Amino acid sequence: MIWLAAPAVLAALYHLIALIAALRFKSVRLKQEGTLPPVSILKPVHGRDRQFYDAIRSHALLDYPEFEILFGLNDPGDAAREDIARLAAEFPKRAIRMVPCERVLPNGKVAVLAELARQARYPLLVVNDSDIVVASDYLRTVIEPLEAKENGLVTCLYRARGATWPARWEALGIATDFAPSVLVARFIGVSEFALGSTMAVRAADLERIGGFEAVGDYLADDYQLGRRIRELGYRIVLAPTVVETRLSDETWRQVWRHQLRWARTIRVSRTGGYFGYVITNATVWAILAVVSGGWPVALVCLALRIVAGVATGALVLGDLDTARHWFLIPFRDLWGFAVWAAGLVGSTVEWRGRTLRLDRAGRITGG
Repeated sequence: MIWLAAPAVLAALYHLIALIAALRFKSVRLKQEGTLPPVSILKPVHGRDRQFYDAIRSHALLDYPEFEILFGLNDPGDAAREDIARLAAEFPKRAIRMVPCERVLPNGKVAVLAELARQARYPLLVVNDSDIVVASDYLRTVIEPLEAKENGLVTCLYRARGATWPARWEALGIATDFAPSVLVARFIGVSEFALGSTMAVRAADLERIGGFEAVGDYLADDYQLGRRIRELGYRIVLAPTVVETRLSDETWRQVWRHQLRWARTIRVSRTGGYFGYVITNATVWAILAVVSGGWPVALVCLALRIVAGVATGALVLGDLDTARHWFLIPFRDLWGFAVWAAGLVGSTVEWRGRTLRLDRAGRITGG
């Protein structure tokens, strides 16, 4: 049964690469040179939570010479309107607009983005989710790479904050499982995807792929947008900045449904990567290594897993909760394996209060 230890060796190698990738990413520095062209920030909005105003206010405080913030709403009675009006009143010198959106696409968020892109004044577009909190140098950091003609899209990592234990559990997975997978993918040359936390593109390149409408049938619009920009021959760049999001899930059931939606969406969008994930689950393979008598392999595997997770979460993302709760990482791995197994079957996901059905390409076919 010694062969059961072999996958643990591969998992250990993966987490060693994750550690190296994290350290390399942390060493990246911006040139802080060049021009700063005007930018349109596109923010699709669907409701608000307790931290919504803090998130949008961080955009009004950006240290950047010229930009506008467009908030798109497809519901005239959206509670977020009050906070957006408050922001415009607090920062009267900022170009802040609320844009009503009546377009209809299977992916409602993309329908809003399509209208926002149509009304944007400037040639550079930055898209991020409505709950994203940014640092004052955020725009400078994500726009600078677009000065190079070979770069077509800039994205960035994010850390998550949660007020409840289920939300903190999900945040731990983002910091120690998801973020390392992004860094490893880029380390080995897999870079056709973008993250919804930030997508900075040239408006002209967006038009070349057919606009946001080209990805309006897909749930994983960020991945599809990145793939299409990559197919134009451009590079997708991971900016050396980290934004923050607030998780609103309050129950374990909500977290499970959220992560199952994520798993099924990845399975139909990046099937190879989805099945490859199983070999990265160090805890599962360490347990099997112990069963086969491979204690040394199991210990090395788990040690690398925890060190790489803490390095990514605490050092790269600046998430100190990762350092505090590092001992929970193996248990989070087992949860992640259960989500992965559940994601192997099924074609429906719950999103924004709707049950959607996905086809094998990730298109929304019903709901």
